[in-house]
Amino acid sequence: MTYIIAQPCVDVKDKACVEECPVDCIYEGERMLYIHPDECVDCGACEPVCPVEAIFYQDDVPEQWQDYIKANVDFFETIGSPGGASQLGEVGADPQWIKDLPPQGQ
Repeated sequence: MTYIIAQPCVDVKDKACVEECPVDCIYEGERMLYIHPDECVDCGACEPVCPVEAIFYQDDVPEQWQDYIKANVDFFETIGSPGGASQLGEVGADPQWIKDLPPQGQ
């Protein structure tokens, strides 16, 4: 299990979670952030600092945002396990359905 970033992050990408993460496992897509399931140590440090409340423990993702679990999986199937987000910067690997969402967070 891991933490998942859901819809409230789309087009917001505040990055307070990135600053708080002790293991550099939160990666930046074009439209949202993603937590690498193999690199996350389940410390939970990211969850309380998210200003839009977009981060959930996988078992606690609200029903309306269950698709974001797969979005996280799909993002990392594309980029693999780089071993740290800070060395990559923004990665254009958002799943197509995330890319196709209308503008959010306005």
